[in-house]
Amino acid sequence: MPKLVTVLRPEKIDEQARLYIRSYVLFPAGTIGLICLIGGVGSLAYQLLFTHTYSWLTFITSSVLLVVGGLYGWGKARYHRYLFANFPEVYAAKMRSAVAQRSRKVKAKSDPEVPTIEHPGRGFVTAISIAGALLIFGASAAAFLRGDLDPLPALLMPWAGFYWAKLFIWRGVVE
Repeated sequence: MPKLVTVLRPEKIDEQARLYIRSYVLFPAGTIGLICLIGGVGSLAYQLLFTHTYSWLTFITSSVLLVVGGLYGWGKARYHRYLFANFPEVYAAKMRSAVAQRSRKVKAKSDPEVPTIEHPGRGFVTAISIAGALLIFGASAAAFLRGDLDPLPALLMPWAGFYWAKLFIWRGVVE
């Protein structure tokens, strides 16, 4: 029996890319950001009420960590929005791959081909991502080692800023 060939129309590619962003970027970013924010603020409240080590320096340090994480999340989300605007077929292919992986238990299918991304500066993306993650971990370690924050808020506050920035940068783009 002959197979039907499905032609992907540009509208379908955009729709699949939007669905991928909603399902695999925004939903996890909102959930993880909320968990990090509640954990970070809760541990700051614990530091204030029970250990009595909360001061203005603690407030400023936790705010700086939130901003550092937010700046890294803003930069990462801006790059992903650039990819979404110029290479939506990459996100559409990722969505098809995720759907195929989920249905693999039922049928044996080959993985859909993910197109390559070629743009100026592509070689620096990995290095910038590693530098951003090292900045977050370094700022957390510095805040903890200086004694301004307990370990839990020092770790959670920048990641709360990172995930919330990612979430809010996509606002209005993917509805």
